[in-house]
Amino acid sequence: MTEISVVVPVCNEAENVEPLAREIHAALSTRDYEMIFIDDGSTDATAAILLALKQELPQLRLLKHSFRSGQSAAVATGVRAARGPWVATLDGDGQNDPADIPKLIAERDSPAGRGVQLFMGNRKASRKDTAFRKLQSSIANGVRSGLLGDGTPDTGCGIKLFSRELFLELPRFDHMHRFLPALFQRHGARVVSVPVSHRPRMRGTSKYGMLNRLWVGIVDIGGVMWLRRRYKPGLLVREE
Repeated sequence: MTEISVVVPVCNEAENVEPLAREIHAALSTRDYEMIFIDDGSTDATAAILLALKQELPQLRLLKHSFRSGQSAAVATGVRAARGPWVATLDGDGQNDPADIPKLIAERDSPAGRGVQLFMGNRKASRKDTAFRKLQSSIANGVRSGLLGDGTPDTGCGIKLFSRELFLELPRFDHMHRFLPALFQRHGARVVSVPVSHRPRMRGTSKYGMLNRLWVGIVDIGGVMWLRRRYKPGLLVREE
């Protein structure tokens, strides 16, 4: 039975997908796992490289969107297709280190991790981005934390481990992957942040800029605040 499903959304990451897939395999080769790459409308050789790699790595699965739908849609596609009860996510640019996935699993399996349904990576001490990108992230995290009070220092970190079952109960919307702590907490779940490493982008180019990191995010925060106010926890139902 699959223990962990690793979901990786990618768009035009032909230079990164093969080394990333090999790193995932190296990190989890002793476990029953699968890795699911979701090609979100790539126009380069991303899909062809992954298809060829499947011959060597049978744990690899490739799902393709017919047109570009965004990172949140790609993550949701991967989680729906996942066979494991726990899902780990990674960004497709190689900046998250797959070797940190076992660290999140160990945190889940520790006494302190009992009942926790979302383990968030925290890159604060090791972030390898430019000063401008760090500033963008700091502003976005500060605004989000002040308005949502989710107690999470780094919601933009792509490496996470969470319960598939609970994720599938969350409301879906564009950019939802940036608000998973608040959405999980909305369902009464505990969220824990775990220090992880971070690497500079070595190949390819970023798909994000100031506009979609900050201003769009402020609009989304308003939507998440509305969702939290409107949510009514389900009644405890007992069958007799």
